[in-house]
Amino acid sequence: MKHKFRWLAGLLAGILALSLCACSAPASDEPTLEKITFVLDWTPNTNHTGLYVALAKGWFEQAGLEVEVVQPPADGAEVLVASGKAQFGVSFQDSMAPALSGTSPLPITAVAAVIQHNTSGIISRAGEGMHTPAGLAGHKYATWDSPVEKATIAHVMAADGGDFDTVELIPSTVTDEVSALESRSVDAIWVFYAWAGIACQTADLDTDYFAFADMDPVFDFYTPVIIAGNDFLSQKPDTARAFLSALAQGYEFAAEHPDGAAEILMDAAPELRANEALVRASQQYLADRYTAEAARWGEFDPDRWAAYYNWLDREGLVAELDPNTGFTNDFLPG
Repeated sequence: MKHKFRWLAGLLAGILALSLCACSAPASDEPTLEKITFVLDWTPNTNHTGLYVALAKGWFEQAGLEVEVVQPPADGAEVLVASGKAQFGVSFQDSMAPALSGTSPLPITAVAAVIQHNTSGIISRAGEGMHTPAGLAGHKYATWDSPVEKATIAHVMAADGGDFDTVELIPSTVTDEVSALESRSVDAIWVFYAWAGIACQTADLDTDYFAFADMDPVFDFYTPVIIAGNDFLSQKPDTARAFLSALAQGYEFAAEHPDGAAEILMDAAPELRANEALVRASQQYLADRYTAEAARWGEFDPDRWAAYYNWLDREGLVAELDPNTGFTNDFLPG
């Protein structure tokens, strides 16, 4: 019996020692990361490179964040961000306008400009007279049938002495601008030059192009932009600043190292390697456009933002839209 009690006492002492060791074991050094959901506007491309650079370099983790990148729903990033299901997303100043107007605007704010100037415009086959807006008269244009889109083209055509009513509007099904122009299914397409324009270059397709911002400064609006939900910004301003600080590092790297940034983007989205020449050329094109003459990446010029929204108001394209609403520089680093 004595041996039995000694054995039992030893067992209990061992269990107690193990318990004390477990209680005194040092806590894990792994930091708790705050979850952030970022919704794209489309499939990954060079507009998004800074995001993927920051992910690859671990800059979000260093800021205490775990960032998940998701594809947009059918109704776009704006609704997902406004609902709080995503904290950040990609949008555009022009497409934000309907969301910000009226009596029940979506609670979203643009917090950073991805690039400083609007690179969109009209591309066409070279030598067919569409190098200026008036030249679109009598030609086939691939339209999204958007009121803002058509008003923009009508404005620049009228200023150039052309008549928008003479343009043949073809409902757009364009997914490949090179093929659409080469097949002559359409004559002119509204594109973002950093992608579709460069795609034509790398395909050795001779084109003419005019940028809307060159036709009238009012069209030098911000596109694309990073948006955030208003509730998130008010409740977690420090988290928002931490995210944008890491994101700015990503875009600054892309500006300084476009080839390396293109490699990181293709690692994140391997399907882009099928168009590697396009990705690398697009990245080179955007390198000096991320910041341009601005003091820092992401900066908005309030006058330029308001000028475009004032134009939309004058044209009757929006209702009850404050031209100074929808953006802030308050969460940018520096």
